[in-house]
Amino acid sequence: MQDLPYRPCVGIALFNTDGRVWVGRRSDEEAAGEGDGHWWQMPQGGLDKGEDPYEAALRELYEETSIRSVSLIREAPGWLTYDLPPALVGISWKGRYRGQKQKWFALRFEGDESEIDVLEPGDGDPREFSEWRWETLARLPELIVPFKRAVYEQVAEAFADIGSG
Repeated sequence: MQDLPYRPCVGIALFNTDGRVWVGRRSDEEAAGEGDGHWWQMPQGGLDKGEDPYEAALRELYEETSIRSVSLIREAPGWLTYDLPPALVGISWKGRYRGQKQKWFALRFEGDESEIDVLEPGDGDPREFSEWRWETLARLPELIVPFKRAVYEQVAEAFADIGSG
């Protein structure tokens, strides 16, 4: 496992005007790559080869939520990493990665909530989320799958001055 690379990825903390963060309930609750549970997470996804991380964040946000009306608040410093539990290494991403290294962006949602559509996401692929809501940034680490909690704690710390508790 230690010899495998991290999968390059981006994550988006999308803030509304009240300082709450967009969170979606994964539609694949029983997916082998995450483990059993009713997990909620912020939009995230892999970087294509040669893709700019900020452009990838905008693409992933649109693909998963249909949201385009955003502005950049700031980028979190550095890359945040997590390792998959050993039992999932051979299952997730066809066993090619040990986990993910993620570049996180704080974005401001500037549209109307009618723009948000998780049931028919922007790319036409299977939907990532079954439902969504606005949540406090500080609460997000307790909603995510356990092996990603440390990253969510770091994201909450990096953007704590933006959110509403």
